[in-house]
Amino acid sequence: MKIDCDKENDIIYIRFSGKKYDYSEEKEDILVDYDKKGKVVAIEIFEASKILKTPIEEITRFKGETVV
Repeated sequence: MKIDCDKENDIIYIRFSGKKYDYSEEKEDILVDYDKKGKVVAIEIFEASKILKTPIEEITRFKGETVV
């Protein structure tokens, strides 16, 4: 898993796989990318500080790192 954060735009991007996504679905402030088999490849959370309980500042310490 890889986490990227954009503090300026309040977006968190969580990538679960190196596979390319085939299609995406959006619900409110969350975009989910799926591969051809329907498995989740990545999740993008807009207005993350409003949705997540953990402050974005704490999450950014993992920016660009692979998290297990």
